[in-house]
Amino acid sequence: MSTFTGSTMTGGRFAGRTALVTGSSRGIGRATALRLAGEGALVAVHYASNKEAAEQTLASIERAGGSAFAVRAELGMPGDVEELFEGLEAGLRAHHGSVTLDILVNNAGVLAAGEPEEVTRAQLEHLFAVNSTAPFLIVQRALRILAEGGRIINISSGLTRIGNPAVVPYAMTKGALEQLARHLARHLAPRGITINTVAPGVTDNGGPTYADPETVAVMARQSAFNRVGQTRDIADVVAFLASEEARWITGAFVDATGGGLLG
Repeated sequence: MSTFTGSTMTGGRFAGRTALVTGSSRGIGRATALRLAGEGALVAVHYASNKEAAEQTLASIERAGGSAFAVRAELGMPGDVEELFEGLEAGLRAHHGSVTLDILVNNAGVLAAGEPEEVTRAQLEHLFAVNSTAPFLIVQRALRILAEGGRIINISSGLTRIGNPAVVPYAMTKGALEQLARHLARHLAPRGITINTVAPGVTDNGGPTYADPETVAVMARQSAFNRVGQTRDIADVVAFLASEEARWITGAFVDATGGGLLG
């Protein structure tokens, strides 16, 4: 029988499986990598530039008895997907003996806020390149090595359901990401692969904003539970969707805002 102690599971439900979590050097991505590794998965920890943060994620996983390796690629740039999968497949061969991938979590993204009138073409194109185009191309490339019965989870945002002029471009990119799951679900079903979207609300990613109690109190009121989300709240939802228990869910939009979309 599997036993769970702290963040480490011996013989966990992901034992023998492999996972790629993009943007897992911090925040929701880090929590997700820790959660999957804690239940036995070999996790590829992707980062763009902050190698030190990625190494901290690796160290946390290894201290908890898990297995992981780092992969670098700056998404949204020419050659990004090729660089990502070159490192991923090399790491899988070295640690797993094959290049088979079981779980893909498209978490990496960039956020920009400001007046709609001030958004430049370059800013808009960069947001789409990282938040929309890169995940599509990553899924496209991953299908070569994704196992039968594999899992794809895309991290969107509750902002796609709430009108906020300050984040129009960001919300547009995340809305496009949501369509990736909706329209690929039937295409991937014959292989037993599920693809779903998780939409977090306000979530404490360790940024300086969350060190201000007054600001946190204001943000907490957006949730039905009157608290700011923690990264583990989202990681637990992702872990469920990555599991066998979620085999009958695909093409879904999962509201993980803590009731923030209730109105």
